[in-house]
Amino acid sequence: MSLSSHLQELRRKHQILSEEVEAAQRSPSIDDLQIRKLKKEKLRLKEEIERLSHA
Repeated sequence: MSLSSHLQELRRKHQILSEEVEAAQRSPSIDDLQIRKLKKEKLRLKEEIERLSHA
């Protein structure tokens, strides 16, 4: 897998997580711990994207 396609896949996953976080925040049945886990994973992906983009 090339760096470009890897970055594209990471961005896609980041976008999906972003949508999941938004949906979870609107849903009263989702607890704060689950939202925090989603946000933490989203941040990890963002940091990896930035790291690979500047490598």
